Amino acid sequence: MTEVVLRDLDPALLERINAYADTQGWGQARTLRFLLEQGLRASIGDERSTFDPAEDGVLAAAIGALEQIPDDTFALIGRGAGQPSAS
Repeated sequence: MTEVVLRDLDPALLERINAYADTQGWGQARTLRFLLEQGLRASIGDERSTFDPAEDGVLAAAIGALEQIPDDTFALIGRGAGQPSAS
């Protein structure tokens, strides 16, 4: 694999990279590869930002079902029997 050397990194940036590596349990090289890949995808718009047709249908059905629930039903969420609503 090709070796890349990064010079003159801001110490705060390096600290953030190392902190991220620690949270993931990764080494610095793996973390930098991941962050470069994700950053490149985001920069060129290569990340997935839409649903496929099957997911679109499921989401539309779920939204449709939620729209059929009366608004006052949501006010009762988390309340026991006999407790007044907050309105």
